[in-house]
Order: sequence, then C-alpha cells, then structure tokens
Amino acid sequence: MQKPLRVCKGMGSAFEALSILRLRLHTSQPLKANGRCLLRYHVQGKQDKQSVPVKLWVNPPSEVYLQGTLALDPQGIVLGSNERVFWLAIKPGGVSSYWWGQWSEASCPDKLMFSPRTLIEALGLAAIDISEIDNWSLSNEGVFDVLTKRDSSSITKKIYIYSCDYSVRRIEYFNASGETSIVAEMGKYKAVAGGFSVPTFIKIISYDETGKGDSVEITLGSIKLTSFSDKQKKRLFTRPEGRGFKHIYKFGDNCELIEQPE
Repeated sequence: MQKPLRVCKGMGSAFEALSILRLRLHTSQPLKANGRCLLRYHVQGKQDKQSVPVKLWVNPPSEVYLQGTLALDPQGIVLGSNERVFWLAIKPGGVSSYWWGQWSEASCPDKLMFSPRTLIEALGLAAIDISEIDNWSLSNEGVFDVLTKRDSSSITKKIYIYSCDYSVRRIEYFNASGETSIVAEMGKYKAVAGGFSVPTFIKIISYDETGKGDSVEITLGSIKLTSFSDKQKKRLFTRPEGRGFKHIYKFGDNCELIEQPE
C-alpha cells in the first residue's frame, strides 16, 4: 500500500503556480530513456493488449520521439513531434494507421489514443503562456493545488500538482461537452539534473464518445541526459512520410480528421 501523502501549504494564486511550472520547464534538458509500454486498445469492438519495449528521445520543449517494438517490428509504434508538426503511427495488427497534423492548425489531444501533446505535457515540457493567466484559476484540494483552465464557456483542462514538491501528478482534459476525454497520471519522479526531474511512470487513458477507454502505460527504467547532433535531430524529429499504412489521416482545422490517399 502506498503511504498517504503529506499535506503542505499550496500556492496563493494561479500566477504563482504557473510560474513554478514554467521554471521547471526552463531547467529541462535533452534526454533519452528506455522502458516498457503497456497498450490496451480496441480494434473492431474487441480489446487488445500489448506490452512492448520502448525507446524515448526528448529535446525540450517541443521535440519528442518514441518508438516501440510491436509484433517483431522495431517501429511497430512510433510517436513524434517537432515545433511544427506531430504524428502517430501504429503498424501491426488490425490498426495499420498513421495520423499527423500541424500544431498551428490543431493539437487534437482527444482525437488520438496516444497523443504527442499529452506525452509532452505529462513529461512537464509544455510551454505555458502567462499571457493566458485570466483563463486559469487555482484551488487547494487536500494534498493538491489544482489549476483549472477555462475557455469562454467551459472547463478545458485541470492540472493536479502535489503541493509539497510541486510535481504534476494528474492532468484531465475535457471535450466541448464538458466530459472527460483524457486523463494522464504521473508518478515515481526521478531527478535527472539540478531541478529537472521527470516521471518514470505515466498512464494515459483516452475516452471515446461512448465512454470506452484506451490506455497507454509507460514505465521508464533508464533515463540519461544526452545531446543531439544535427544529423540525429533530423533523423528523430522529422515527420516520416507514412508509406505502407492502410489508413493515413491528417488533422485539419478544428481537429477535423481527413483520410488521405496512400
């Protein structure tokens, strides 16, 4: 059983809380990691489960690349992003699909089983725009400071921060109807360098319109600081063409999903 978390005094305002999260981002550094990923997803109404070894490369704040061996294919699952675009590819089994889009048009975290945006935020690497402070509010709930983001009419996101060490433990995303669309849970943080620490456990659950959930559970066992040459950056953080997939989808305006010809 996990020991109960201590209760500590939280921050006094959303501005203070967001400022600490921004400071954490500024201490981040390039890293690489190995681990395992447990996938639970639905194909044609049936749930499938796969446990795969994964490798992760991160170059803050926007470049991330994860690949996992699925059905003997070392790139059976690939997720990536750079400052302009994001992509997700799952090849084996009955999925064989490739999704991609441009950040300038849509990030669409609730349209993918495993979103690069959600992974970036779970790792604590998402940029925080203080100019949007009016959209945020802060509440103190037990052991957590809870940051809530709203648009003009509804809640879009909640961030649960453990008040004692100010690590993000949970992020909830809400759709236009106000329903929970994604939940990300983080834990077992490991200090990498200075004030930079990352979670070694990440669980992301994505819900469809019926409430059915697909999940991704990542456990990182090896995390090391690294540096990337220009050649490595190009190889890891450039969007692949997407050849060889049965389905290729592109996100357009307002997260509209459009199937592309092969």
